[in-house]
Amino acid sequence: MRYRWFLLIFLFDVQQGVAQSNANTADVLIYGGTPAALTAALQIKQAGKSVIVLSPDKHLGGLSSGGLGFTDTGNKAVIGGLAKKFYQDVFNHYSQQSSWKWQTRESFGNKGQGTVAMDSEHQTMWIFEPHVAERIFESWVKENQITVIREVCLDRSAESIQMQNGKIASIKTLDGTVYKGSIFIDATYEGDLMALAKVSYTIGRESNEQYGEQWNGVQAGVFHHRHHFARPISPYKTPGNPSSGLLYGVSDHVPGPNGSADNKLQAYCFRMCLSNSEKNKVDFKMPVRYKAENYELLKRLYQHAWDETFQKFDLVPNHKTDANNHGPFSTDFIGMNYNYPEASYEARKAIVQEHKDYQMGLYYFMANDLSVPQAVRDKMATWGLAKDEFVDNDNWPYQLYIREARRMIGQYVTIEQNILGTRSVSDPIGMGSYTLDSHNVQRYVTQDGTVQNEGDIGVHVPKPYPISFGSILPKKDDCTNLLVPVCVSSSHIAFGSIRMEPVFMVLGQSAGWAAVLALDDDGIVQNVRYDLLKKHLLSSGQVIEGNGN
Repeated sequence: MRYRWFLLIFLFDVQQGVAQSNANTADVLIYGGTPAALTAALQIKQAGKSVIVLSPDKHLGGLSSGGLGFTDTGNKAVIGGLAKKFYQDVFNHYSQQSSWKWQTRESFGNKGQGTVAMDSEHQTMWIFEPHVAERIFESWVKENQITVIREVCLDRSAESIQMQNGKIASIKTLDGTVYKGSIFIDATYEGDLMALAKVSYTIGRESNEQYGEQWNGVQAGVFHHRHHFARPISPYKTPGNPSSGLLYGVSDHVPGPNGSADNKLQAYCFRMCLSNSEKNKVDFKMPVRYKAENYELLKRLYQHAWDETFQKFDLVPNHKTDANNHGPFSTDFIGMNYNYPEASYEARKAIVQEHKDYQMGLYYFMANDLSVPQAVRDKMATWGLAKDEFVDNDNWPYQLYIREARRMIGQYVTIEQNILGTRSVSDPIGMGSYTLDSHNVQRYVTQDGTVQNEGDIGVHVPKPYPISFGSILPKKDDCTNLLVPVCVSSSHIAFGSIRMEPVFMVLGQSAGWAAVLALDDDGIVQNVRYDLLKKHLLSSGQVIEGNGN
């Protein structure tokens, strides 16, 4: 009798273990909670395969639900498939009168970034509030019964990943759970899974010489936007006196020769959802670590009659903004993110907090410091954090804008010539169209002893360009069951155009289809037949060729 009980208990434990193992196993495992992760997951689920999304974050949607609501569309005609569906869902939301809580639809107007905000002809809307984006992504998850496990971070130690014959067999998260899959997708902004799998990647700017480009590498003295110091301003604590020391945020390193490589990154910031509705705003508070002297350069800018403070307070519905960087001293925390891509989770958290302290302090300074022109202080006082956004995070965005981190060196490297239309591809899986765009990389002292920024590039793209399937594929010798639709294989300056949220959604869906086709064949993503992939992409509404007319 006792033996029988032991046997029953043993069998129960085995069954429980099998059930738990099955719960942590799927055809496709996606790491990341970004829009690319969600379009990939939705496509995989719709194709009849099992998928698990492992999100390091509690809130889904990455930057799209984290404050970037004034969408960088480029040519909207080449945004198709599930990416277009997202913006159609936004349109449907704002077509309801109940969605206009703090202002009327008519008073909002219809201005977007290079396009109308609300496109009735195509039933798309490109401007939205953060919580609306999150709600849409959550509805996708719920309606399609997509398994999402939240607040789970990849264990980035070497022993946490199991590789077999060039394939990822399993990964482990920090809570000790092991997840198994046949295909893996790294849809994070950082590329942590890609790096853990020892896939080749790079960080920083290549030299122009490496790929025969013009706008890569150091670009000192190149000013494509108004994000540079147009008038001579001293970088020293005591103006004109080097012995007094450098002001906060000014580097003592001299940029290399123009066109040369470095390992530095374009600046990060938070895209801020502010409100000027008296009943829906929270006044800017003094941060705990606030130091007014950190904003001395801005004070000197105002003394030189700089007057573009509110240039990028781009309006989104309900008296809110997607406020972005603008000018020589703004929300971009220049030079303070270089260590972020390879940093530990703890160190990354500290970097994010430093960015928050800087940006929160900047807003407080502009609203309160007596050195700021009265007109700026008065207008700034009408704004505050939106009370109904990010309600469990003190109304501060969940997501820092990781404009660039690791970039894979994959089967095909997209370069400047692809973006500008002088180099073609034979296996397009989506299209981009945005400007070659890089934010400033460093702030330094010029030879004449003044302060200047470097790295800001904005080059017009003549027409939409195709993105190669090979740009989301690792080299076959690196890994054969991983797809990377965010940290794509591209040069720094080419990534400056690709790195837009609609494009990441497009590439996420294409990665989803590639995963499905690999599962139906030999499980090797590099062996997916492009003719079959193209057929499925087109049938799903993806736009992979044409001029966007």
